[in-house]
Amino acid sequence: MKRRLAAAVMVLSGLTATVLPLSGTAVAVAATAPAPGSVVPDQDPFYAAPANIADFHPGQIVASRPVPKPTLDWIPMPVDVWQISYRTNDSHDRPELAVTTLIVPLTAWAGHGPRPVVSLQSPEDSLGTQCAPSYQVAIGQDNQDAALGIELLAANWAVALPDHEGPRSVFLAGPQEGHAVLDGIRAVKNFDTAGIGPGNPYALSGYSGGAHATGWAVQLQPSYAPDVKLVGAAMGGTPSDPAAVARYLDGGAFSGFEFAAAAGIATEWPESNIDSLLNTRGRQDFAALKGKCESDVLTGFAFRKLSRDTTVPDPLGVPSVAAVLKKDTLGAQAPSVPVYDYHAVTDEIVPVGQDDALVRDWCAKGATVHKVRDLLGEHVEEAAARETSVQLFLAARFAGLPAYDNC
Repeated sequence: MKRRLAAAVMVLSGLTATVLPLSGTAVAVAATAPAPGSVVPDQDPFYAAPANIADFHPGQIVASRPVPKPTLDWIPMPVDVWQISYRTNDSHDRPELAVTTLIVPLTAWAGHGPRPVVSLQSPEDSLGTQCAPSYQVAIGQDNQDAALGIELLAANWAVALPDHEGPRSVFLAGPQEGHAVLDGIRAVKNFDTAGIGPGNPYALSGYSGGAHATGWAVQLQPSYAPDVKLVGAAMGGTPSDPAAVARYLDGGAFSGFEFAAAAGIATEWPESNIDSLLNTRGRQDFAALKGKCESDVLTGFAFRKLSRDTTVPDPLGVPSVAAVLKKDTLGAQAPSVPVYDYHAVTDEIVPVGQDDALVRDWCAKGATVHKVRDLLGEHVEEAAARETSVQLFLAARFAGLPAYDNC
């Protein structure tokens, strides 16, 4: 749901994956494993879960490999980059494999305490593993958070980019995304390389589809990962209520997001029975959506109404669908750390009203929220307008300053 900004990664070939000797049952990737980005994730054994993935602890590393000598044109300093695979859980707490990309500046950290680390949730907004951040970075394609990445890395912080949609690329499956983000931080802590490990301060950031993952991570952290200590979270243009966002998008220029979310939710929650509601056209469309990245989703499904693909006039109102959408709506638990929540009132993709409802829910439960609403601006413009504000909010949290609260 966010614009693509230029970011090139020049990747050398001939690299093999390595395994960290951590506790438990880490398994080696074959020495002939392809170099990062040389084949798509579905054909890369690095992305394949071992048969005993259930024996791993959430956040335990399965394998790691460096992305060799990258030249990141959007970063004004040299960095080291690694891919780390780890065990996480889907929305039903079933074990699965996820991958995060850790980027660490080579410039020595001279600030107070250990170097800060930001888990940056990129708005993948897609249904194919080749669209995931780890693969996109490895092949040198555009990075959707390049501009914000500049802000964070220019501050000499480390950045982790988790593939928060997981191995099945399930768009807008909140609990699964939250688990992948939190377990990704656990994996980075376990990696304990280049000055990044258990002792560093960690924060979250994400916009649009990335904000959905960020919101779920910060909401689930107290119960799912109390060991993952965070200092704060920044999230903007947040699609907190999938049903409200779907109704807002239905039949409009960005209705492709509605179709992608419906397909992702149908995959993650088969009990929604979405597949059983599809007519002939719907079955064809959902099959065509599989494996598509954001641009193809948007161009192929613009100005489409979901009801034309179903046997019922209001698929979102079907009890099995409504129950899952409610389960996938943020707000049930309050984050335990300060949140910076920003949104354009005139957002044409993600309606501000459902984000306002999230803030009210969190505030009523005792959260600390710095709410910012810009009266003008489109979805993309809001992301650009608030990049520096996000960095300043996170810098204040890393410095231990009290957070502003306008709940």
